[in-house]
Amino acid sequence: MALWDRFKDSAQTMQTQLMQKKNELKSGAFRDASMAMCALVAAADGSVDPSERQRVAQLIATNEVLQNFPADDLRRRFEENVGKLTTDFEFGKVGLMQVIGKTKKKPIEARAVLQIGIVIGGADGYFDDSERAVVREACFALDIPPHEFDL
Repeated sequence: MALWDRFKDSAQTMQTQLMQKKNELKSGAFRDASMAMCALVAAADGSVDPSERQRVAQLIATNEVLQNFPADDLRRRFEENVGKLTTDFEFGKVGLMQVIGKTKKKPIEARAVLQIGIVIGGADGYFDDSERAVVREACFALDIPPHEFDL
């Protein structure tokens, strides 16, 4: 099986797992951490072009798990986070990793945030090295071994 096929199967499995936990993923900490993760994945290569920004915003709006929250609220939070990263990437990244870290005490939420990052990162057909690296860093922020997610 080709690497992409394995990744696609893995992303589909993760989305299925997220759907099974949807009713447990309604906290503000999960919402905020998910939007932080989406922004980090979108800006993983150091910049976010308008088409990528629009694509990720569309993915956020259509992700069934994230539909626990109002789409306009998610988009606003995503845009604010992207703004922090475009103003000062390293400083913004530190702040967003702290937001992600707030889910550490709830393992279901913490793992779901990582899964959201992987699903969003791979939605364009390619989960590149910079996207993998930012999700791996989030694993460390959550004290979750990256190998659990093949990172």
